[in-house]
Amino acid sequence: MARAALVALVAAHAVSQTGNVVTAFAVPFYVLALGGSGVEIGVAAAFATAPVIIGGPLGGVVVDRVGHRRAAIVADVVSGASVLAMPVLALTVGLPFWALLALVFVGGLLDTPGQTARRVMLPGLTQKARVRVERSVGLLDGSERFAKLVGASLAGLLVAAVGPIASLFVNAATFVVSAVLTWALVPRDAKAAKADTGIGGARRASFWGDLAEGARFVVRDPLMRLLVGLVLITNLLDAARGSTLLPLYANDRLGGAAALGLLVATMGGCALLGNVAFGFVAHRVPRRVTFAVCFTLAGGPSSLAFALGAPLPVLVAATALAGLAAGSLNPILATVELERVPEHMRGRVFGLINAGAWAGVPFGALLGGLAADTIGLAFAFGIVAAAYVVTTLTPLTGGSWRLMERGNSAHHVRNDRP
Repeated sequence: MARAALVALVAAHAVSQTGNVVTAFAVPFYVLALGGSGVEIGVAAAFATAPVIIGGPLGGVVVDRVGHRRAAIVADVVSGASVLAMPVLALTVGLPFWALLALVFVGGLLDTPGQTARRVMLPGLTQKARVRVERSVGLLDGSERFAKLVGASLAGLLVAAVGPIASLFVNAATFVVSAVLTWALVPRDAKAAKADTGIGGARRASFWGDLAEGARFVVRDPLMRLLVGLVLITNLLDAARGSTLLPLYANDRLGGAAALGLLVATMGGCALLGNVAFGFVAHRVPRRVTFAVCFTLAGGPSSLAFALGAPLPVLVAATALAGLAAGSLNPILATVELERVPEHMRGRVFGLINAGAWAGVPFGALLGGLAADTIGLAFAFGIVAAAYVVTTLTPLTGGSWRLMERGNSAHHVRNDRP
């Protein structure tokens, strides 16, 4: 029963993320169909990612207070309703650009709290199922990789066959399926019964007091500060590349959505393979060196290939290498965070970490559009490649980065063998 609940949680996450990939495809191609520019695509991508900065910290506190299972279900329902409104409006009274931005923003506002809630539920289900925490974290990340593989292929076909707006019906359905899986198969968590009380029945602090407590933890923890800063920069670069530069490159030089779908599916599929392979050796390899080397390979070579105007087979090969390397990153990050963050603070702390890490994403998407319209796609990809390599090699400098290794964490998650 415990393993069934763990599988259901992972499946709900995968289904929800599949829908998000469809939206990531549909929105930029809808903007292009309206005659939009690279800047407008960047603005739309910014509105899709900006809610993480708001919904992450505020929603994380809500997750801790109302219960993880309830928060995940509500987040899926609200996000699904906002996504459904896009095609309904477009096919009836019309969907102008400003309305698209508003719905994209609302759709993303609760998406991050839903993901945080599922992630916070993971350690408890992992312990009951007697699975290594590295393996369960890898499963959750692998489900997201699998979602990108399936979602990218599905999105490319849907956008090409029925258009970007009609494909959004699929995304709305995925949120419903995710909510039903969580409601039916994931057991109710004890936090739901203690929404307004703390440990042992003591009265909880105020909403803002909880948020401040989480912020103090992130600011004072030396490794958390470094991780947030590193991922903030790489996410900014990824947003410029994935949300803006890649759709423009595919539309201008590769023939459209189908080629973009192939590249994103390759990235997702190889990341899934890398994730599965890493799960067997995660508890044996040094985290810091593995993290730095794989992070560099995940962004540098593939961006350089686009900058040099390589043919599609080379782009696919470079993307495959990036995916294989990326498979180890999130399991390492998530395991380190679970080890260092106290259980009762995980919702708000994870929300704050996500918000900090994603703070540059809206700007990255917008900067990607500006760069494409001003200096051109080749130079823009070249800048991304250089910045990625310099940033991701910093963990090799030592210092507080050494806290990533096992035995250096302030808190530990029980790590039972199956």
